[in-house]
Amino acid sequence: MPFFRTLSVRAKEDELMDDFSMGGAELSEALKHLRRLNRIFAAPGPTRDGVEKLWQAIGQPRKLSILDVGAGSGDVNMKLLEWADRKGIELDIMLVDMTEEACEEARQLFRHEPRVRVMRADLQEIADASADIVTGSQFVHHFDGQQLVDMVDHMRRASRYGVVINDIHRHPVSYTAVWVMTRMISRNRYIRHDGPLSVAKGFKGSDWQELKQRLQADAMTYTWKPLFRYSVVIPKQVISR
Repeated sequence: MPFFRTLSVRAKEDELMDDFSMGGAELSEALKHLRRLNRIFAAPGPTRDGVEKLWQAIGQPRKLSILDVGAGSGDVNMKLLEWADRKGIELDIMLVDMTEEACEEARQLFRHEPRVRVMRADLQEIADASADIVTGSQFVHHFDGQQLVDMVDHMRRASRYGVVINDIHRHPVSYTAVWVMTRMISRNRYIRHDGPLSVAKGFKGSDWQELKQRLQADAMTYTWKPLFRYSVVIPKQVISR
């Protein structure tokens, strides 16, 4: 992955993690290293903030179910569990990913947490209204054009009340920081290739505005969060329980 590249438009290249014919021990190692990167770059915050915003909009229910798609290890959900403990919320989380390596990493990470379950599945196979809120962290940047619109629509249909997206701000500072950090902490080719590319495939405000128009989702909001991320909330309907 080059150190210098244009970031004026979203990158089109596929990430190595998009090739499901690969995997094995190298992918499992990458998922472990990705958890470290998530801690360094404060990845869980935008998901937690978006979920709390939507939770408040639907009347602050005492029970809440979350479906996290493209979850990987699902590590960003640890902050959601802490948040639920503080708020006294009975939380149920289902982690969904297409790869067995990610599902196994998630099972091990949450093996002592009964509130978290893991399912290997494709988002497009998920039934409508499967959870109160559907989340995706660093997931939707894998898609572009009509496929992006279709995947977010699948997320909306799988939710009862709305969608929370946590994804990367495409910016020279974030690209440089990720490029350098991936080389400092890992020799894994997934991490060194996909980490910077994820930023190059990330979003700016104009990208979210375009998605909002294509989804015809007038209530959709997108908020910049540290460190160079967006918390996107797409209410499906605002109903108090």
